[in-house]
Amino acid sequence: MRKNITAGLVAAATLALTLTACGTTPEPDRPAAAPAPVTTAPSLSPEARDSAQAAAGLPPEPTAEARQAYLDALNAIDTRIVKPGKEDQAVSRGINQCGSIKGTKDENKLAQTALDRFTVTTRLPDIATPETGKKITKAVHTHLCPDF
Repeated sequence: MRKNITAGLVAAATLALTLTACGTTPEPDRPAAAPAPVTTAPSLSPEARDSAQAAAGLPPEPTAEARQAYLDALNAIDTRIVKPGKEDQAVSRGINQCGSIKGTKDENKLAQTALDRFTVTTRLPDIATPETGKKITKAVHTHLCPDF
């Protein structure tokens, strides 16, 4: 058994050395490959984004007032829930939580989903309680998708 492991390690090391010995400079008669073009994801207009969210069963982006009220509600629960400079992320997670609210009425399941979605369970274990999850869900429901 030990010989097989050693032989395998020697073979792997030999292969690695052989591969690293290959140069990356182009041969004189072959031109170097052109670098791949840099592409960016296309941005959606607000109308297209709202349409896509509606098709997915999610609410549109909140108004500026609803957005601020939502962020204020999360900060009232605990100022650490919204990561500094990540307000858009908190809104996006809230909109996704709306999909969960629309799909189930089980408060305990919604509370746990909120804790997981907002990474409270992993980042803030000291407040990762069903009560906190229910408060987050209530803030989402009140400010982002009251019709759900």
